[in-house]
Amino acid sequence: MKLGAILVRKKLISQTRLEQTLALTASTNKKLGELLLDNGQISDTHLKEALNEQYWRNHGFWIID
Repeated sequence: MKLGAILVRKKLISQTRLEQTLALTASTNKKLGELLLDNGQISDTHLKEALNEQYWRNHGFWIID
């Protein structure tokens, strides 16, 4: 599962904010999480939790939804 989808599902950002920030990733060469963090859209803790969830989901160990 992609990071943006996790953040939207957790209601930490809106779908619109995700699309706007993804458009910026190409021009800034920054990752989605970096941009959201730099702009104060999410906290460091929220980013870490979402990245953890992404890791565990991608490795087949996420059972809580």
